[in-house]
Amino acid sequence: MPRPHAAALLEDAYNRRKADVLRSRGWVTRLVPLTGYGSVSQLRVFGRVILTGGRPEDEPDAPTYAARLRAVELETRGWRAFFSTPAVDEPVTVRVNERIITTRTDRGGFIDLTVRGHGLAPGWHHIYIGSPKAETIDVPVLVVGTTVTHGIISDIDDTVLSTSLPRPLIAAWNTFVRSEGARRAVPGMATMYRELLAAHPDAPVIYLSTGAWNTAPWLTRFLRRNGYPPGPMLLTDWGPTNTGWFRSGQEHKTAQLHRLARELPHVKWLLVGDDGQHDPKIYTEFTTRRPDRVRGIAIRELSPGEQVLSHVIPVANDDLLPAPTEDLDVPVVRAPDGYGLARQVRELWQGDIPARTLARRASATVPSWEDPPAYLLPDPDER
Repeated sequence: MPRPHAAALLEDAYNRRKADVLRSRGWVTRLVPLTGYGSVSQLRVFGRVILTGGRPEDEPDAPTYAARLRAVELETRGWRAFFSTPAVDEPVTVRVNERIITTRTDRGGFIDLTVRGHGLAPGWHHIYIGSPKAETIDVPVLVVGTTVTHGIISDIDDTVLSTSLPRPLIAAWNTFVRSEGARRAVPGMATMYRELLAAHPDAPVIYLSTGAWNTAPWLTRFLRRNGYPPGPMLLTDWGPTNTGWFRSGQEHKTAQLHRLARELPHVKWLLVGDDGQHDPKIYTEFTTRRPDRVRGIAIRELSPGEQVLSHVIPVANDDLLPAPTEDLDVPVVRAPDGYGLARQVRELWQGDIPARTLARRASATVPSWEDPPAYLLPDPDER
C-alpha cells in the first residue's frame, strides 16, 4: 500500500494533537446526523462524530431530528464548521431494526457504511447511530423501491442556491461570514422540483455537490426553509487526501453518479446542474456511458454577472469548451431559472421523448422567467 501523502500526514498529526488537548479540557463527542439512502437490498448510512465543548447532560433536550440538526448547525455554523475537530477512529454502532453493525470513523470523523439485507420497506425510515462517548441519535434514510422509475440528481451551488463559487474571496465570504438566512435560493427551482414530485411522489431527490460535508446541517435547513423536497446529500470532505493536497470535485461527482446507477438500476435520472462550472461536461460524459440511466439533462444558465463571480470571465465554461450535448440521445434543456426549466422538463419527465424532438420545441420558444405561470409561482413559505 502506498504511503499517504505528506499533507494528509500533517493534517492527521494536527487533528490528533488538537483532539488530545480538547479532551483534556473536558470536551466530549457529538454525533452529527446525515441523511442516508438505499435500495431494498442495501442501505448507505452516513454520519460524523466531532468533539464539542458542551456536555450532553448540560444541553437541552433535542427529541427530534430537526432539533438536533439545529443544535449542531448553531454550534458549527459559518467558519466554525471548517474548524470542527473530528473524532478519528471512534467506534460507532448503527442499528437498523434489530440488526446492529459496528464500524469506526475515518480520518475526517465520518462514516460511510453500506448495510445489506436491512429489511426496510420502500419509503422514509429512521435508523439509530450511537457511539460509546456520545448520545445515540436517530437519522432519516430513504429506501427506493424497485418500481420507482423516476429520480432527480441535483447540483447545489448556483443550481438551487446562489453561492458564487468557487471564486475564493466570494466563496470565503459566503461560507465563513454570511448566515444561512442571507443565502438566496435560485428562483423557481424548488417549485419545479415539487411539481415534478407531484407527478411521481416516490421519485428520490439526491443533492450531489462538491461542497464540504461540514456544511450539511445548515444546507439541510436551507433546503427545508426554502421549500425544496427532502433528500440525501452526497458531499465531499475538503482538504488533504492520501493522494494529494486536495480531492477532485469532478471525480467525486462522476464517481457518485456511477454508484447511483449501479445501486438503483431501475431509476432513470433527471440531471440538474448549472453552466457555471463543469456540470454540462460531467453530465454529458456520464450520459454517453450510461444513456439508459438518464431521462434528461436540465442546465441552469447563469447570468454574465454570475459567471464573472463564478470564474472571472462573463461566459460559461461550456461556451469555451463545449460539451457535445447535441450528440446525446437524451433531451438537454437550458433556462436561467426553475420557471424556464419547468416548461421544458415537464414533458420529458412524464414520458420518454426523443431528444431531438424536444430540442426543436425548446428552440422554438425562448423561456421567460419574468412572468411565470400562476401555478409555478412560489408558495408564500418559499420566499
